Order: sequence, then C-alpha cells, then structure tokens
Amino acid sequence: MERPRNPEHGDYASTMPLQLGKKAGVPPRELASALAEELSSRPGIKSVEIAGPGFLNIRLDAAAAGVLARDVVLAGAEYGNTDRLAGLRINLEFVSANPTGPVHIGGVRWAAVGDALSRLLRAAGADVGTEYYFNDAGSQIDRFARSLYAAAKGEPAPEDGYGGAYIGEIAQAVIGQAPGVLEEAEPAALETFRRLGVELMFAEIKQSLAEFGVHFDTYFNEKDLHDRGELQEALDRLTEQGHVYEADGATWLRTTDFGDDKDRVVRKSDGDWTYFAADCAYYLDKRKRGFEKVVIMLGADHHGYIGRMKAMVACFGDDPAANLEILIGQLVNLVRDGEPVRMSKRAGTVITLEDFVDALGVDATRYALARVSSDQPIDIDIEKWTRASNDNPVHYVRYVAARTASVARNAADIGLTRGEPEDFHPELLTHEKEHSLLKALGDYPGVVATAAELREPHRVAHYLEKVAGEFHRFYDKCRVLPVGDEPITDLQRSRLWLNDATRTVIANGLALLGVSAPERM
Repeated sequence: MERPRNPEHGDYASTMPLQLGKKAGVPPRELASALAEELSSRPGIKSVEIAGPGFLNIRLDAAAAGVLARDVVLAGAEYGNTDRLAGLRINLEFVSANPTGPVHIGGVRWAAVGDALSRLLRAAGADVGTEYYFNDAGSQIDRFARSLYAAAKGEPAPEDGYGGAYIGEIAQAVIGQAPGVLEEAEPAALETFRRLGVELMFAEIKQSLAEFGVHFDTYFNEKDLHDRGELQEALDRLTEQGHVYEADGATWLRTTDFGDDKDRVVRKSDGDWTYFAADCAYYLDKRKRGFEKVVIMLGADHHGYIGRMKAMVACFGDDPAANLEILIGQLVNLVRDGEPVRMSKRAGTVITLEDFVDALGVDATRYALARVSSDQPIDIDIEKWTRASNDNPVHYVRYVAARTASVARNAADIGLTRGEPEDFHPELLTHEKEHSLLKALGDYPGVVATAAELREPHRVAHYLEKVAGEFHRFYDKCRVLPVGDEPITDLQRSRLWLNDATRTVIANGLALLGVSAPERM
C-alpha cells in the first residue's frame, strides 16, 4: 500500500495484483477485480477502482478517514511511535570532540543531527545508548597544555598550539584552582595545566551541549581503555582470530584481508599504542556492553576512516554490514550577507556552538542543521533563519503549533469543547481540505519509521512543513470557531479534534528534532 502521487487517484494505491497475479495463475486485472469486489464490501472503504493492467486505487469514506483525528489526540505524545526497530540495541556516538576547545561548527551539526537521530531511533522502538568519546591522552592534549601554560605566563601560543580568548580564560581558571602552579617546575606545571585544563574545558563542553538540549548517556574517556588494559585485551582477541603479525619491530593488524588499502599498526616498535589500537579496544568495549550495532558519526575529513574500521570489525569476527555503521557529515557554513562567517569572538579561528546559538537561537539552529541531509554541505543564512516570515521553515512550522494552541484557547473561552471521544462525529469531516490534512497526519508514523531506518532526520522536518501547509489551507477554508452568536455545532467540535490532532503531530515531530512547539508566538 502506498499514497498515490496524484491525490485524484485515491487515498491509497496497491500493485498487489501485478505482483501476485502470475504466482496465483490469474491475470493481474482479473485478480484486481476480485480484490476490488472484496474490499468494496468492507466498512470504511468508499470505493475501489482498477487502473491500467491491475492497479488498485482505494478511497476511504469520511468516517474512516476522520476517526484518525480522535486517535491522534488520544495517543498524544505516543502518536508516531512504532516497534519497527524493536529489539535492536544501538550505540550512537556523535560529536566526540577532543577537550581542547569549544564545540566547533562541525560538532554543532552532529550535535543537532545526532540528538535528533537518537530520538528517532527510540521512537522507532530501538534501545539506544548515546555516547561522547573524548581523548585526553594524545598529542593534541599536550599542545593544549602548552598553550594554557604559555597564556598563563603571558607568552604567545606555541607554533603548533591553540589560540583564541578561551585559552586565556581556561588558563586563568587553572591558576584559580592551583594558585602556585606557575612556581612549579615546567614538567609539573604542564601536568597541572593538562589535568585541570581538560577538566575545565570538558565541563564547559558538557554545559554548552546541555544548553543546546543535548545530553549523553555515557561520556567515555579514552584514558580508561589504557588504564583498564582493554587495548591489550583487544589485541589478544584479534591475535586469537589470526589477523595479527609482527614486522619491523611493530605489531600489525592484517586489515587488507578485508578490503582495507593497507595493514594497520596496532603497537609501534617503541611499545606505544596507536590511535587505531584505541579504536579497536573501544569498538570491542561497546560490543561487550551488549550493543548489536555501533553507529559512529564523523566529519567530512574522516571519509578514509571507513575502510579501516569496517576491516577491523571483520577481524574481530563480526559482520561490518550488521555491526558497524559510519555516517559522514559534510561541511557547514554560517553565512551573513552572503559571506561565510569565519571568525569566532571567543575561539578565534573557528565558529563555535555558542556562536551559532547567539546568531540564531537554539530552536532555529537545531532545525536548520537537521533539515538538510547530513551528507550534503550546507550554508546557514543568519538573516533567513531569524526572520519571522513563512520563508523561514522553522517559523513556518512553529507558527502552526502556536496557531493550533490559540484556536484551542479561544474555543475554550466560548465553551466549545471536543466532547467525549464516543461523541465524535468523524463522518462530518467531508471537506477536501479536511481530508488532505487527515491524510498528511496519517503519514506521520511511516515518516518517523523511515527516517529512523535511513538515519535521515531531515525527512521529519520536510514532513512537518508539508503538514503546516495542509493546516493553513484547512484553516483558510474550514472555520473551526463560530462567529458571533452562531450556535456551536458538531461539525465545529469535529474540526476542533482535527485542530488538536494537528498540534499533536507538529509538537511530536518538533520534539524529535529537539525543537520547542510554542503555544504563543
């Protein structure tokens, strides 16, 4: 069953006779005729027409279509939830920026898209654990510590260090917690700046994400993998699988057996572990925690990462297609007056989460970033996304949330209520605009399930804009509230059900994107 592209062909269409005719030994059009006769006798079916070599076009009667309004309102926040992915345990890792600075523009996109995806997957029935992975054990952290140390002493940042006002702020905060740090010998002082600087920076990252509406179930520290011996455990497991060998004094994983462009060093000749070794241990850790599918969201510069990770999963004996999924996000530009905004007030060389929110607000930022497929580059125009007009998609959708709430308030003020569910008269919703709106509302569970399965939150945004358009056309043609001294009718009560069902769907869809549904604008 599917919605026909041309609404004049009915509410639903089916190609079942074409698919089953040959298997049944019956010409498709003859099978279509038999199905049409049977379906036409069923309650709720207004008509069934046969088209072409065996298509079925099905129309519902007004009562069967209209009852959806009541069902949506009664389901409330649960409407749209399905069990499509029930039983699937997914670990979803996104953002995962090292604690060397604020969340930058690429991380902002993943914060919006990743959080929306986690909500979608849960709405589709999956058991989802969200995770933020940070590295406080590598060379980037060493450069961060040296940058803080230099700023504290009033010196320029090291050549390979980090700049921006935030470095000075963090450095002063470290001094506030360890007043005597600059009197220590340099190695000890660097360690203090490293330890406290990472703590302070990561606390700030968590706070900015929380203010953006993003919370993680787990914050995973790479250092824990080292401290708990999990890198060695992963190496032992890979050795048991027969994919490890020694060459040039180093320990290698033979990933080329599974399509990688070269084998990967796990442990260097000096005994140090590689970043790839930590990747192996981290994947194994997630699987040990019971996650059937590991989903990782990465930036555009990590495209070459996919082959080695897929090969690593195969080396563990897992199925890369079933157990690992890597999503690559493309670049984002924040645009003002047609030109990309390049500099942050605080971070210097990169645009941060705070810059986005300051320019657009949380709701517009989240909607704008989730509205476009993550595998496409995107320019976010500040003027467009802050304008209170219908060409601003988030305003267009949120306005319907506010308008439907306003209709409900005004109805209550004059004593117009929906009445009890058993007193609802769906058969009165016969206007073509009512029918079109009902069809759109009925599509919501399928949109949610498809968006979750395809990892495409932008489908929800586009759907909401469609519903908003259908509601505006309904509102223009179908008066909900009586005028003047007109008596309240059952038709108006029925339309109030439809009004409230629209608000339910808009609010539910916006919630999946992490966007508020205002009652007033």
